[in-house]
Amino acid sequence: MNRRRLPDLGLRPLTARSLILSALLGSTPPRLPARALVAFGSQFDIAEGTIRTALSRMVDAGEVEVAGAVYRLGPRLRRRRASQEVALHPHHDGWDGTWWFSIVDPQRRTVAERRAYRTLMLEHRMGELRPDTWLRPANLAAPPSVDSAFLVRGSMTDRRDRAVAGELWDLDALRRSGRRLVALSEDALGWLEPGDPGVLADTFLVSVAVVRFLRTEPLLPAAIVGTDWPPDRLRSLYEQLQRLHSEVMRTFVNATPGNGERPTTRVRSTRILG
Repeated sequence: MNRRRLPDLGLRPLTARSLILSALLGSTPPRLPARALVAFGSQFDIAEGTIRTALSRMVDAGEVEVAGAVYRLGPRLRRRRASQEVALHPHHDGWDGTWWFSIVDPQRRTVAERRAYRTLMLEHRMGELRPDTWLRPANLAAPPSVDSAFLVRGSMTDRRDRAVAGELWDLDALRRSGRRLVALSEDALGWLEPGDPGVLADTFLVSVAVVRFLRTEPLLPAAIVGTDWPPDRLRSLYEQLQRLHSEVMRTFVNATPGNGERPTTRVRSTRILG
């Protein structure tokens, strides 16, 4: 198949464990039979024995659960998937021009508590103006209230909303990255259209890169970023990509020999991850 090589997506090399987790996190519902995971591992030149060993260790660690040779995410990772679903299908409140402000009193918190607070703020798409001072437009639900932190909602009186957002997030870089992933997702849809399983590894990596981007982009209102904000288009493309990828994957798995042999259809391993 003649197509351009994937650009560097900035992803780390997929191990058997990370491949299994990514596959389950991207599946609806989040469960897959062992034979599907083995077949998919072959797309990345990961041996069946390596996949099965990883599955066994992940069961022992509580990362996945198994019933009748079907594996599903464990409780902690199901919560992570729920967070991922929020990123892919966010609920925006109408924006009235107000902002959430969350300010922590550093004198009353340990270093560990401040680190945990920072993680919590990032998970709720808050932007850090300065150490211990976080804010964002109030088009999303309020971030959790924690001890020793002040949470208020109010308007900017002497600053332009877009200028403040530009201090909190690199909007130009987000727009460039979003456009790049939009173009790549459109390409990936074209690769999948013929039903060739030889592109599954590449389209999977594109999906992983899209999810990683959408889990961190700040979900800003159109009044700040405009109506042509690439992440909005990217969410729609991701849904199409996942649907078509799943169809091709299902056909590939059903055609995979059940006696432990490697499938007759092979794809090159995509070693583009840095």
